[in-house]
Amino acid sequence: MRCLLLLPGLIGWSAGVAIAQDPIPNRAPAPQAAYKISAEVDTARGWRRGGAGTLNFSQVSLSNWAPGGQSSLSLLGLGNIYAHYREDKHSLDLAGNLVYGLLKAGKAKVRKNDDRLELNARYARSFAPKWSYAGQLNLKTQLTPTNDIIRTDSLLSKFFAPAYILASLGFEYKPNDDFSLFLSPATGKFTVVADQALADAGAFGVREARRGPDGRPIAGTGERLREELGAYLNARYRRPLMTNVTYQTRLELFSNYGHNPQNIDVNWENLLDFKINRFFSASVATTLVYDDDILVPLNVDEQNGDPTARGRRIQFKETLGIGLTYKF
Repeated sequence: MRCLLLLPGLIGWSAGVAIAQDPIPNRAPAPQAAYKISAEVDTARGWRRGGAGTLNFSQVSLSNWAPGGQSSLSLLGLGNIYAHYREDKHSLDLAGNLVYGLLKAGKAKVRKNDDRLELNARYARSFAPKWSYAGQLNLKTQLTPTNDIIRTDSLLSKFFAPAYILASLGFEYKPNDDFSLFLSPATGKFTVVADQALADAGAFGVREARRGPDGRPIAGTGERLREELGAYLNARYRRPLMTNVTYQTRLELFSNYGHNPQNIDVNWENLLDFKINRFFSASVATTLVYDDDILVPLNVDEQNGDPTARGRRIQFKETLGIGLTYKF
């Protein structure tokens, strides 16, 4: 199967990539990337540390409402911390981002509607104006288990099931404080599925359990680690649009040298941040993800198709938040 994926462009440029598809085993969807794109730009020498926390709350209450609808409560917490070091030709960046959200719709039980943890470490040493040698390590996972909405006893994911780890060595081009481009010809991508049941099912791209003479899976034989070697691109852009309004974007591309290198993994994040005053802020965030190793629910009509059907799709998420923010 062949499909064409149009990759989103950064500010001022865009690219199109044709992505070929090959059938793969059914597996559960991966968690989305972290909401916060990065810590604020810092050019001061020496150490600088800080962070921010945001709490968003929304509520809808309906009583005898003729058009219909459902009362709901939702709470979303976001936090990020960072530590930067700058000295002559050397720089070190450490950052952590956490997002966790809860939702109660009508009389249903409280469920989580967001759960993301991302940790980043990066070291760079300049060798020419605007150019540096760089190495970085990135980890993405979640904190708590996620079960299927329909089959509530069916586990979809949990802490370190999956966990995505990227270890990259390459070159960084940084013409100014608002834009950077990191290119790595040697990147290791590791997918960890710590839960053996999910590993046996072949979730998130790991090799599923071997089958016995009777054709049934042999429990405990599924691989819990998948290793990939490929090329990686990370482009970041940050720009104040007007007073108290800032736009940030991050585009990540990964191509596996050993398996369908034309099928490029895409992660594109955008954040439009509005600072209302010292304590209140608003933001609009979008995340676009494509990974041909991940099958997602197709949302077919349960009466006309298989409600468990999954396939490759572009994943997209948009979040609007207004809440209380505290920076330190």
